[in-house]
Amino acid sequence: MPTAFVARAPAKVNLTLAVRARRLDGYHDLESLVVFARTGDELRFAPGGEAFGLVVRGRTAQAAGPGADNLVLKAARLLAARVPGLPTGRFTLIKRLPVAAGLGGGSSDAAAALRLLARAAGIGLDDPRLLEAARLTGSDVSVCLAPSARFMRGIGHDLGPPLVLPRLAALLVNPQVAVPTPAVFARLGLAPGAIQDADPARVIETGLPPEKSALVALLAASRNDLEAPALALSPVIGKALALLVADPACRLARMSGSGATVFGLYDTCRAAAAAGKAISAVHPDWWVKPTMLG
Repeated sequence: MPTAFVARAPAKVNLTLAVRARRLDGYHDLESLVVFARTGDELRFAPGGEAFGLVVRGRTAQAAGPGADNLVLKAARLLAARVPGLPTGRFTLIKRLPVAAGLGGGSSDAAAALRLLARAAGIGLDDPRLLEAARLTGSDVSVCLAPSARFMRGIGHDLGPPLVLPRLAALLVNPQVAVPTPAVFARLGLAPGAIQDADPARVIETGLPPEKSALVALLAASRNDLEAPALALSPVIGKALALLVADPACRLARMSGSGATVFGLYDTCRAAAAAGKAISAVHPDWWVKPTMLG
């Protein structure tokens, strides 16, 4: 057995996010086109010992909170309860993504833990026990388990087939504010039983646009229903969006998830990097990251 296993935990970006309904049980049904960025956290697993342990390091480690509450340990323990003889050991999480940022950082970390444990135990990613552990860990963990572009529906567990989208040059911007997801949904204010329109971008599942420009146009016709309530709770998100919208090179600007991270789509990596440099010059305290989405 190797002395350590290593996995990436890429940032999840919601290119679209339609809140379809508020269920009678209080949960919201979503329809969201999800992609993953080249940037993200990193997780290492060293088997050995009688229990799971976690050390968190990196730029945003302190903001991630107590290690005992981390989703990495929750996912590991849920899988251990279902897989007899699952190797235990110590995880080392290198945090690079901002916390509570609409990028699924904690969920992606947990999914990476499940992938590492699956490798250590020699079980497949389609193992029902692994899938159940992902569902029970959190809403976004299932889509992060095999990170690829796809539609995510319901409360996050109903996944469409993987999609081969054109690679998109992007700039991620977080104004270093945390927006609690429950507060954003509360501000949205859907009544129990309320139903909203479907996501126009869902036609991508039946036929991808032949050109990247057509894909961006289709995304522009869609929406993120959580953007307006998040901006009302934290107006600085609107300030970050405005900087992207004002850039002539930006093809589409939108918030990801429930915020506070926003993204801009660009024709080239060079254009995204130039935009990031300009924003960082004005707001050096913000988290700004050029990347590729796919």
